[in-house]
Amino acid sequence: MNDAIKLMNYTTLVDVLESNRRVDRAVTYVDGENSERRVPYGDVYTRALGILCHLQAMGAQRGDKMIIFLSNNEQFLDGFWAAICGGITPVPLAVGISDEHRHKLLRVARKLGKPLLYTDSKNLERLQALAAQVGETALFNELKSRAFLVESITDISRPGKLYRPAPDDLAFIQFSSGSTSEPKGVMLTHRNLIANTQGATAVGKYNDQDVTLSWMPLTHDMGLIGFYLMQFANRVHVHLMPTELFVRRPLLWLQLASKKRVTITCSPNFGYRHFLKVLADRRLEGVDLSAIRQIYNGAEPISVALCNEFMSALAYTGLKHHAMFPVYGLAEASLAVTFPQPGVDYRWIRVNRHKLGVGVRVDLNPADARDALELVCLGNVIPNTELRITDQARAALPSGEVGHILIRGASVTRGYFGDPEATALAIDADGWVDTGDLGFMHEGSLYIAGRSKEIIFVNGQNYYPYDLENIAQRAPGLDLNKLVAAGVAKPGSQGEELVVFVLHRGSMSEFLPIAAAVSRLINEHTGLEVVQVIPTKRIPKTTSGKVQRHLLETAYIDGEFAAELAELKTLRESPGAASHVSGTALETRLQSICEAALPGKRIDVTDNLFDIGASSLKLIEIHENVDREFPGLIDLTELFDHPTIVELAKHLQSKLKTPPAA
Repeated sequence: MNDAIKLMNYTTLVDVLESNRRVDRAVTYVDGENSERRVPYGDVYTRALGILCHLQAMGAQRGDKMIIFLSNNEQFLDGFWAAICGGITPVPLAVGISDEHRHKLLRVARKLGKPLLYTDSKNLERLQALAAQVGETALFNELKSRAFLVESITDISRPGKLYRPAPDDLAFIQFSSGSTSEPKGVMLTHRNLIANTQGATAVGKYNDQDVTLSWMPLTHDMGLIGFYLMQFANRVHVHLMPTELFVRRPLLWLQLASKKRVTITCSPNFGYRHFLKVLADRRLEGVDLSAIRQIYNGAEPISVALCNEFMSALAYTGLKHHAMFPVYGLAEASLAVTFPQPGVDYRWIRVNRHKLGVGVRVDLNPADARDALELVCLGNVIPNTELRITDQARAALPSGEVGHILIRGASVTRGYFGDPEATALAIDADGWVDTGDLGFMHEGSLYIAGRSKEIIFVNGQNYYPYDLENIAQRAPGLDLNKLVAAGVAKPGSQGEELVVFVLHRGSMSEFLPIAAAVSRLINEHTGLEVVQVIPTKRIPKTTSGKVQRHLLETAYIDGEFAAELAELKTLRESPGAASHVSGTALETRLQSICEAALPGKRIDVTDNLFDIGASSLKLIEIHENVDREFPGLIDLTELFDHPTIVELAKHLQSKLKTPPAA
């Protein structure tokens, strides 16, 4: 039976949870190839009320805000539902692997006032250490006094007092991913979430026979709303896979999809790229993906070339070409804004990349191939949401002209928590929200042309250039006037590269340590890999002083910095660049692991891994391989404390009972 029609009777998430208590469906938490835990829908309800009893016993009240800071999916959702049932507003925040995520938590906590903190002892200890480093011990102590540790849950037999919210009550707050700026908290009501679920269901045709699988983090709107709340409301067989597991073993994603006969799954651009890189020339033996009817593609700009490569590489598995489902959405819309028509092959158009300004009519199929930019069709606006394309004055533009994408409707946020200025800037008197994206309509469908707000998209996440510049300017001799962070998508590439331009008029040998410092700082604070740090003799600006990033990006793409980059590469690889010879067998083994994870990088045992651009994904891969040889001895976060092979070897040696064999 298709239960989608019953969504019309839901007005809050509590309605959804209560209505599903006796449904024969489950949420399956996948921990590995042969490791999973199945939690029936009824148990989700029971656990929520049982945990709520503990929260209320410690003084939690309706209207409180509760930060959820956990990487374990099951613990996360237990806490989320407990808060919802008590009228407590959950605030999900990513744990991550760097101090920056903990620093963000402190900034959010200050903005929220006196929030509760739902976490575990390990994360609380790390938060305490960071707070001491940055002079926020008083704030931490306040948080600790209102912290609830998941390890303390021993008995959930007594239910807490259920609160029945009104549709316009705040359901939860989703914060943006600012790294040094003040993060913005998108407020979503029960009405917003139910309306978006109804709209997405009407087009996506979700039903109780569907089987879903997601590895997206639950701190991301696609993970929490799209592949949990929406699917739970539709009584779907839900499977959740830890993001870290996908990063380590991306092939397991579709191997599980085959085993579970998954019908709907998802990934942003970087996930498809990561999967294909690990797959290489291999085939997935015994994998049948013919059951998949929709494989969602969103959360960052969509690469047509990558869609085609992915679908072509997996055609032998029975994956239908029309299953690729490119969508457009954002947190301010709850999630979904536009969907294509299910069962119809994805399509794209070619436009002139130089004619995508506001008010400009798109130029289709330019004669010069170098001018051609492929844009994927993102379909039509879903029910309960309105969309319009406007000029700078918010006047509607005709089809085919590029403009600002505005949205409004029952799905759309009423603003940002504790930030009336940002709310006023984004939402006008008629309720239209400026998404910050530029786009146009063509033959009734939406296409994204670019961004009016400067955002860098890397590995499925948004990063603001100013934030990254603030971090990098801590390098000796630099300030904000001397560097520019940019996301550069080269022609034919499958995503953006993070590139930093630095004002420098000296020699390349003098620039080398500056480049290393910039790369290391950004990597340490965000986990991002800086692909290139480029010396430039001038930073172009407008008459009002605004940096013209696009001119630097174009110069880089056109090869104007090729000579400088070649000289830097030669300097890095010169014999004198390595000053330390590997002295122990353990160092040699760790060096081999690191070089395997970072092909093309020349790694000396005294090199700081952040200096050479080891991204978060690479650090996870390095840790996985170290842990395989030395099980349970090194925690992932310890790579940040011991970032060179020499330091890591010394630290690891101290944990070994006997010296390792040569």
